[in-house]
Amino acid sequence: MTALATTLQAFFTDRMARQRQVSPNTLAAYRDALRLLLVFAADKKGKEPSKLDIDDLDARLISAFLDDLEHQRKNGARTRNARLAAIRSLFRYAALRHPDHAALIARVLAIPPKRFDRRLVTFLAEPEISALLAAPDLSTWTGRRDHTLFSLAAQTGLRASELIGLRCADVHLAAGAHVSCQGKGRKQRITPLTSGLVSTLRVWLAERGRSAWGSSLRDALRQSAQSRRSRT
Repeated sequence: MTALATTLQAFFTDRMARQRQVSPNTLAAYRDALRLLLVFAADKKGKEPSKLDIDDLDARLISAFLDDLEHQRKNGARTRNARLAAIRSLFRYAALRHPDHAALIARVLAIPPKRFDRRLVTFLAEPEISALLAAPDLSTWTGRRDHTLFSLAAQTGLRASELIGLRCADVHLAAGAHVSCQGKGRKQRITPLTSGLVSTLRVWLAERGRSAWGSSLRDALRQSAQSRRSRT
């Protein structure tokens, strides 16, 4: 087994999973980036991926891989930089385990991310928010559900993943009403709720019942939809 193989395995099992405890999404993104790199390197070096070693992944090959992402796979600068971040993370870890490859690793770590124009982050104006909240048909169950979720998203600014991952226990409607969630980077966020939104949430939670109390909102919505289909 090559030094690269043992380093890769330890990087994912020890560094990423045990030490940093990264999210499954981050783990999958790093895995995909390094898998693409190994496939590219195996093709360029004429070796099986299992036979590749650290010396095969020099700065010239890494740069060629990044160019291939842009020109052949048509990846944008953000994706290219995300792949590079995964590679640099691996090489920073390898630097501690293989000081005999310090010069090669330093040259890889010196590869800069690509600059790109950042789009201005826009937001919905008040008339646009009003139009969004007025779109759901409140005479239907799904319309009342969507109106409640749109209202919650508009006030709290939760990401879509944060919104559908909320549990009923995360929504506190008593004195000091607020919603708590674990956001990006496993950071806990608490956002206060207005009295109007509290009333909306109370009505909707009462309608959907407490049978799924403690489960995620997404699961509760699925269970309620299945229940409605079974009654028709």
